[in-house]
Amino acid sequence: LTTNNLTIHNSSSESFKVTLVETGLDTNTAGRIKRVKPYLDNETFMMTYGDGLSDINLHELIAFHKSKSKIATLTSVQIPGRYGNIDMSDDGMVRLFHEKPDGDGMWINGGFFILEPEIFNYLNENCVLEHGPLEKLAQDGELMAFKHEGFWQPMDTYRDKLELESLWNSGNPPWTV
Repeated sequence: LTTNNLTIHNSSSESFKVTLVETGLDTNTAGRIKRVKPYLDNETFMMTYGDGLSDINLHELIAFHKSKSKIATLTSVQIPGRYGNIDMSDDGMVRLFHEKPDGDGMWINGGFFILEPEIFNYLNENCVLEHGPLEKLAQDGELMAFKHEGFWQPMDTYRDKLELESLWNSGNPPWTV
């Protein structure tokens, strides 16, 4: 990267363009997005944090976004259950036991977005995307959530890394298409 050289290892390619933009180590998420604006031609673009894997159908995600005519669409997912839940009375009597329920019905930001150029009106260099811009988009009625019920796994911990490597080494990782 320091010499701006590019080596092509395979001559077949997809119909998308990849641009690497140096945004600095201390730049928050909204600032990082803001710094890619000069490389876009006032067009809709996709963005991900890059720390998760999923089998999201991108054609369905794009169609959903286009059908809503909003500035931003995030992909919402239910977190995988890690622990069993118990429902108990005040005196400790267990009424129900659920082994590792998925997300307890909660939907979270899965980190895959489609954004319109108007997103840049919501961004500044020093803010975190989730704290100012996404909250303001929601208040303005400009943020949609595409519910993805398929595979999604973050890689936030060493345990996540080992789990994803195990899935990869299985020969049939669930995020490949």
